[in-house]
Amino acid sequence: MRHDLKSLGEGKFRASFSKVFPAGIAAIAQRDRWPLWLPVALGTGAALYLALSREPPAWLAWGALTVALAAGGAAMRLVRFALGAGLIAALMLGFALAKLRADRVAGTVLARPMIVHLVARIDALEPGSRGVRMLLSDPRSGSFAQPPRRLRVTVMGDTSLMPGDWVSLTASLAPPRGPVAPGAADFGRAAFFRGIGGAGFAYGAPRPVMALRPPSWSERLSDAVETMRWRMTRRMMTVLPGSRGAIAAALVTGTRGGIDEADEQALRDAGLAHALSISGLHMALVGGGIFWVLRALLALSPRIALTCPIKKWAALAALAASLFYLVISGAAPPAIRAFLMLAVMLVAILCDRPALTMRSLALAAGLVLIARPEAVADPGFQMSFAAVAALVAVAEWETARRARNRDAQDIRERPGMALRLLRAPWGYARAVVVTGLAGSLATAPYALFHFGRATHYAVLGNLLAMPVIGFWIMPAAALSVAAMPFGLEETPLRLMGAGISVMLALGRWVAELPGAASLAPAMPLAALVAVTLGGLWMVVWRGAVRWWGFVAMLLGAGLAVFVPRPDMLVAADARTVALRGADGLLHFIGKPKDRYAAEQWLRRDGDARAPGEAVGMKGLACDGVGCVVPARGGLVAVAQRPEALAEDCARAMVLVSAENGRCTGPRVMIDAAGAARDGGYAITLAPLKVLSVREWRGDRPWVPETRE
Repeated sequence: MRHDLKSLGEGKFRASFSKVFPAGIAAIAQRDRWPLWLPVALGTGAALYLALSREPPAWLAWGALTVALAAGGAAMRLVRFALGAGLIAALMLGFALAKLRADRVAGTVLARPMIVHLVARIDALEPGSRGVRMLLSDPRSGSFAQPPRRLRVTVMGDTSLMPGDWVSLTASLAPPRGPVAPGAADFGRAAFFRGIGGAGFAYGAPRPVMALRPPSWSERLSDAVETMRWRMTRRMMTVLPGSRGAIAAALVTGTRGGIDEADEQALRDAGLAHALSISGLHMALVGGGIFWVLRALLALSPRIALTCPIKKWAALAALAASLFYLVISGAAPPAIRAFLMLAVMLVAILCDRPALTMRSLALAAGLVLIARPEAVADPGFQMSFAAVAALVAVAEWETARRARNRDAQDIRERPGMALRLLRAPWGYARAVVVTGLAGSLATAPYALFHFGRATHYAVLGNLLAMPVIGFWIMPAAALSVAAMPFGLEETPLRLMGAGISVMLALGRWVAELPGAASLAPAMPLAALVAVTLGGLWMVVWRGAVRWWGFVAMLLGAGLAVFVPRPDMLVAADARTVALRGADGLLHFIGKPKDRYAAEQWLRRDGDARAPGEAVGMKGLACDGVGCVVPARGGLVAVAQRPEALAEDCARAMVLVSAENGRCTGPRVMIDAAGAARDGGYAITLAPLKVLSVREWRGDRPWVPETRE
């Protein structure tokens, strides 16, 4: 009797809850989809760590790990609270892993630019547009109070050095570049998690020296892999000079340097930028191609096909080939993500489970975040998983639609083999269009957030170029890699180069169409979070409940449209200053000295002008020592010489000085030392508000120490 009353009460509660929160009760009913939220919570915990303004103590990570274990145990014992407890466990685990990862890779970050003579070990080499980029480890110099773990140094011209060599050189080094403005990309944080504490260029050619210590077994293995990659890269760029060789190297060894900027921009505007980064497309073509070819060859023998698990044999071969591709590609984070997703699918085939499911994707995302929690802030991580999640959701919908059609259609009415063959080209084109559209829509918010650029003909670009990539370029690349040990790679490489030329021609044609790409003002982080949550809601849940995700996506779109923009920007050199005019556009007060910062400011503002086209504005008055311009709330002054300070101090509301010196008149005073220390500023004039790059980055281990 008590059980019946309890069931009756729960039934009434469920009925009442379903009337008030129909989406909630529908989501609760889909218990098989609950685990898909665990990697979301794991990534949220890692993102919370990265978003902190101060570095948390180590004990907090261990405390979060303890809470994660306790919540995980509760989730296994208390079925009714399994979802909530599991999400708490994953959230705390993500936070703890991110903090422990940061402590493990922590090293010295240069506090100031310096010229230093050093001896170091070459870990890796990569061709660049102006020379060769060296990744140096174990740098030794008397100029370092505490040397960084790694340095990235560009050497002009070619070099005969190899990974594992020790070199002596003189270099101009600086801290890894931070954001050009609050909210911009933080390359310094990405460099920190790679162990890079400084970057710069070498004076003259480095000289090989005797090794200062014997290499460890892991260094020997890494040297062997990097030497193979470097030789393959140089061979491809020798056979195929220019952009074709650089693109071929990007597709095989993962080295992006040397690609012509105009060619790269054309591919980006045509929606083909993903073709230059080893990710899911390339890994699927390699692994899927090996799987299909080997299975087809084994099926030629009826005896083998009927008595042996040829599907599993093909999956094992594809897994081995994909692992080799991962190794020679440099195992960059996008390639690791792609390999894990492919490996999960191939292992599912070995275990007689469905190969492409949302759970496989969730497992791959969880493994990546456990190994590298900082990847949650990486554009490649966000865009690749967003694209694959959208494709899997479309595949699930298509599978359900076909199942309904099969149930409704009588077997006698199904098309014959000839008709199915005639429909095959249309099916391929439809698949490319659907996947291209789904991938483009899923990655568009992240492209706008990180790059401020939207491509409008990505579906057309992929429809034209994907057959060339899939049936021409990548098979030729595989043949060239297989032929290299025998010295027979030139013919496949030239075939690959011809395919790359066709891809570039198609990319340029699409990019030159009217309205192929457009710039948009930078999105705030809150907008991206809202769009991401809405998108996740739509791909995780099934049925009508998924459409509630549009509410969060509309909220994110509103936040992106109505985001306030700063009235004034000051770079770290205190000489590059931009002010927003009455036309709503940024205008530079004088020719910008930091051209990179100026270009990024305009792009983040959705402005396609070059920095030289944005110099000067109405009301700007300059003389030999500085400039003044009236703005909202008062006068803005930029002093280029010390003699301008006396006059500007008395009348300016905001004063920026390219020299060191202070005065008490202005409400905001920025001098050269302060700008260099704080990394630049974003200023709102009415009401007056100043936010520095250092303040936005916070007191974190990847931020150089403050110089007084």
